[in-house]
Amino acid sequence: MLLSFHSDLLSNVCFFIFWLPCALWKQTMGFSDIVCIIGWVIIVFSKAAWWLDLGRLLVGYGMGLLSYVVPVYIAEITPKNLRGGFTTVHQLMICIGVSMTYLIGAFLNWRILALIGTIPCLVQLIGLCFIPESPRWLAKTGKGIESEAALQRLRGADADISEEAAEIREYTETLERLSEGGILELFQRKYAHSLIVGVGLMVLQQFGGVNGIAFYASSIFISAGFSGSIGMIAMVVIQIPMTLLGVLLMDKSGRRPLLLVSAAGTCLGCLLAALSFLFQDLQQWIKATPFLALVGVLVYTGSFSLGMGGIPWVIMSEVFPINMKGSAGSLVTLVSWLGSWIISFTFNFLMKWSSTGTFFAFSAICSLTVLFVAKLVPETKGRTLEEIQASMNPFS
Repeated sequence: MLLSFHSDLLSNVCFFIFWLPCALWKQTMGFSDIVCIIGWVIIVFSKAAWWLDLGRLLVGYGMGLLSYVVPVYIAEITPKNLRGGFTTVHQLMICIGVSMTYLIGAFLNWRILALIGTIPCLVQLIGLCFIPESPRWLAKTGKGIESEAALQRLRGADADISEEAAEIREYTETLERLSEGGILELFQRKYAHSLIVGVGLMVLQQFGGVNGIAFYASSIFISAGFSGSIGMIAMVVIQIPMTLLGVLLMDKSGRRPLLLVSAAGTCLGCLLAALSFLFQDLQQWIKATPFLALVGVLVYTGSFSLGMGGIPWVIMSEVFPINMKGSAGSLVTLVSWLGSWIISFTFNFLMKWSSTGTFFAFSAICSLTVLFVAKLVPETKGRTLEEIQASMNPFS
C-alpha cells in the first residue's frame, strides 16, 4: 500500500508539471486511458516486483490525470442548471466502481482483477471518438467556429445557443488580453479567492481523515470490537445511496447547503467514533462501544458521500478562469493527492498513538470545514462559469 501512495504522488507531480497546462481535455483523457491500459497490462504480466512498481506508477499517473480533467470537462460542457448534478455523477461512478471492485476482488485473484481494470479504460477510449471537445476550451484556443459547432451538438440541433455562445465569446475575448497563466501567476491577488477556496476545500477534505478511514476501516472496526467484514459491507451499502442523494440534491439545494450538512455530519461521525474509543479506554459501556464506533464510521461515510466527496471537485472546476485552469488544476489536484498520501501514511501511527485523539482531531478539522464553507465558499448553483468568474476574479 505504501508503494501505491508513493506511485500516485510521484506520477501526479510529473503529470501536473509536464502535461496538463498545455493539453486539450479530450486529448488528455485519451492519453490517460492509454497510460492506464499499459499500466494494467504490465501488472497482469508482471514477473518481478519492479514490473508491479512500473505498472502501479503508470496507473497512478493516468488516474491522477483523470481525477482533475473529467470534472472540469463535465463542468464546461453542461448547462448551468445541470452542471452540479452531472459533475457529481463522476463521484457516484467512482463510488460504484470501488464497491464493485470490493465485491469482485473477493472472488478473483489480482491478475484477473488488473485485467478487468483495462475494460473501463478501453470503453472510455472508444467513447472519446463520439464526444465533442469543450466549447469553452475551443473558444479559448481561437477555434470559434468549432466551438459553436460543439456547443450546438451538445445542446441539440434545434436548440438556440446564440446567448450562451455570445457569453462564451465575450468572456474569451476578455481572456485574450491575458497570457496562459503559470503556477506562480496563481498567487496574484486577483486569484486569491479562487485559490483559497479550491486549495482549502481539498486540504480540509483530505485532512478530515477520509482516506485513513476508508483504507483502514476494517482495522478500525476490529479495534473497536466489531466485525471488520460486516462493517465494510455496511459502509458499501450506505455509500452508494448517499452519493446518489447528493447527485439529486446538487442542483436543487445548492453546493453550500450540501457542503455544510456534509461537513457537519463528518464532524459528528468522527466525534462518535472518538467517544467509542474513549469509553473503551475508560472501560465504560463496553458492550455499546463497538456499535457506537460502527454508527460513527457509517455517519462519517454517509455524510462524506453526500457532499464532501464530490462537491469540492465540482467547485474546483467552476471557480478558476479558463486561462488558469491548467495550472490551477495542477496545483489543487496535487494538493489533494499529497493530502491523501499524508493521511494514508500517518493513519496507522496516529491510531497507535491514540485512537481517541485521532478521531477527535479529525472531528475538529471537520468542524473547521463547516466554518470555512460558511465564510468563504460561494454558491455557484444556477450561475454560468462566466458569471462565477466575474464575481470571484474580476479583470481590470
